[in-house]
Amino acid sequence: MFVYLLLLTVTVTVEAQRVPGQQNTDSCLCKINSSIWTFPAFRFEDVTRQVQICEDALNEFEEKVRNTNAELPMMKDTLQNISARLKAFDYLYTSGLYSALHLRQLNQELEEIHQSVNETHTQNPNKETHNLLIELNKAKNDVQRTYRDDFFNLESMKKRLRELNNRAQSCKTIPNDFRSTCHQRIMTRISSPSITKLNSISESYISGAWGRDALLSNQERYWEHCLVSGHKHGNTIRMYNSREDFMANNNYKDEEIAPSYRHENAVQGSGTILYNNTVFYQCYSTAEICSFDITTQATKRVQLAGAGIDNKFPFCYYSCHDWTDIDLEADHDAVWVIYATEENHGNIVVSRFDPLELNITHTWKTHLFKRSVTSTFMVCGVLYATRYVNTYQEEVFYAFDTTTGQEVNTLSLPFEKVSAGIANLNYNPVDGRLYMYNDAYLLAYDTFF
Repeated sequence: MFVYLLLLTVTVTVEAQRVPGQQNTDSCLCKINSSIWTFPAFRFEDVTRQVQICEDALNEFEEKVRNTNAELPMMKDTLQNISARLKAFDYLYTSGLYSALHLRQLNQELEEIHQSVNETHTQNPNKETHNLLIELNKAKNDVQRTYRDDFFNLESMKKRLRELNNRAQSCKTIPNDFRSTCHQRIMTRISSPSITKLNSISESYISGAWGRDALLSNQERYWEHCLVSGHKHGNTIRMYNSREDFMANNNYKDEEIAPSYRHENAVQGSGTILYNNTVFYQCYSTAEICSFDITTQATKRVQLAGAGIDNKFPFCYYSCHDWTDIDLEADHDAVWVIYATEENHGNIVVSRFDPLELNITHTWKTHLFKRSVTSTFMVCGVLYATRYVNTYQEEVFYAFDTTTGQEVNTLSLPFEKVSAGIANLNYNPVDGRLYMYNDAYLLAYDTFF
């Protein structure tokens, strides 16, 4: 008799296996299929392959970790170098370039410009002032709309405000002869050096300024000023009564601007100019302009609000030339101050300075980053900027016309030099020449329009 017995449960096949059996006396005979316990070689091989893949991936990861650990010190040094280079531009963040400008402050600035243009239009109505008043009213309406819609584009509005301000400055009353004597607005060529000589004090004095008295009615007076205290400070200016004396280093007189290099009236930086026998320069360690009258020996000073000093905004195109934050230039009837402010994001600001009243009469804000140029000079109310080409060549590449408020970025006026660094470059309206302090060398150039 056959009976069915549950022999065992095979876990490998998940379900229990039921097999038939035959009883024989005291024994039970049954036949079972043992293939269910066959070793799964194919699965073992698959697992082995997966283990090998994991091992290879692990080895590759360990190699990457080793390489990364080796590269970490170099990456750290690179990051520190980048951080150090970016530190000079911290003000772009801290001054609020990327944060919302208080709308009330913006509205106040627009009101001030509007009032200035309205006064000019009342005194001398013309098409330009009329159009400018229309644009100012439109800008004021746009600001009011930002209150309502809570939408504000800081950079575009700041750019618009700067352009309106520049046009407003250009509309202000400027002496008639300012425009009539400058019929040709933009320079076309610069000659080879017509004068090349070492300064008369020491070839180690690589920073300073020189030139000719810039007042049209003045006699032929040449001057030379060297920074002799760490290329930063000076307290004397050397005067010559003729070009012959200057070339021969004869018959000069050293005028003492201040009793010492550290006196509050000492000169800081190489942005010095001589206008009507008066020396204009940056006062010692302050954002102030000093004027020293050689005839009366009197010193006066005036604040230059917001100007960066102490190498905050020096000329820096090729390599930073220290202590060039404030640059004084002279023109037909005015002294010009070229500097940069945080409010204008380090871009160049040009102010017209009345040399008699000692006050700022006009101010224009440009889009040109001051650290991106080598030097600047003024001709007929036009600001020119240069950049480094190589050790022996410089190039005028930019102009800003204060009469029209327009910028020109397409200039290319190359000129020669004898060394890489430029401490000072100024234009003289008397003889139409450029005067350069080129490291320790003094160079002069003829200009063409």
